[in-house]
Amino acid sequence: MLTTRYLTGSPNWLDLATPDLPGAASFYGELFGWTFRPAGPGAGGYGMFELDGRTAAGGMGVPPEQGAPGWTLYFRSASADDTAERVRNSGGSVTYEPADVRDLGRMAHFADPAGVGFATWQPGTSRGLDVVNETGSLCWAELFTQDPGAALEFYRAVFDWDEFAVPIPGGGTYVTVNPAGAGEDAMFAGLVALDTDPVEAAAGPYWLPYFEIVGTDATAAAAEELGGTVRTGPIDLEDVGRIAKLADPYGARFAVIESSVRSVGGANAA
Repeated sequence: MLTTRYLTGSPNWLDLATPDLPGAASFYGELFGWTFRPAGPGAGGYGMFELDGRTAAGGMGVPPEQGAPGWTLYFRSASADDTAERVRNSGGSVTYEPADVRDLGRMAHFADPAGVGFATWQPGTSRGLDVVNETGSLCWAELFTQDPGAALEFYRAVFDWDEFAVPIPGGGTYVTVNPAGAGEDAMFAGLVALDTDPVEAAAGPYWLPYFEIVGTDATAAAAEELGGTVRTGPIDLEDVGRIAKLADPYGARFAVIESSVRSVGGANAA
């Protein structure tokens, strides 16, 4: 489960690159109840998507020639510089060298050996998102990749993740990951072979963020009405919840889930 305790190696930030920031703010505002707050002068147009005054994600406008629309997942690091070195030594690449973001923290962007982008956040005065695992916020992630075994080896070398295999009803297992030593209750993501999902295989490897919602069918319908796309679903996953994979009007991919079991309190405990 995601929490804002933010153990080392767990997701602690998420941001959106989009060619139309006002349009994206309108879309996600209608879908999740977010409001957009600019970070102010010197932030390069970056700002925060807030849910009831709490930061649920970041976002900024990025011209098409500078990058494709998409969500980037950040993982907590005690040292962004050390993480960058681990990425290099494990076959990945550093796409944005570690840099301080005022006194808020230190960040860096990477690509894993399969070319999947991700980032790290070393907390300063900001430890990360204010809200996760609640309606309208990040609650899970999936890595779609050609070789989950190789990906697990890479990320374990970088972040010291543990793995836990969850049985799939009807046969098979779903490989999940969690911070080192934290146990299965701290799992925050799953690793999925790209060729098992034709929709994802066509789009290529990437990290897919999931947002908790109430009413998967209504959310998917609303996304379409707002100019987005329903890529998969809605479908039920036994003992998990009802999910849909979507894309915003500019092509950024994400998923929503109404979980079968909702946590009651404590999800964001410090």
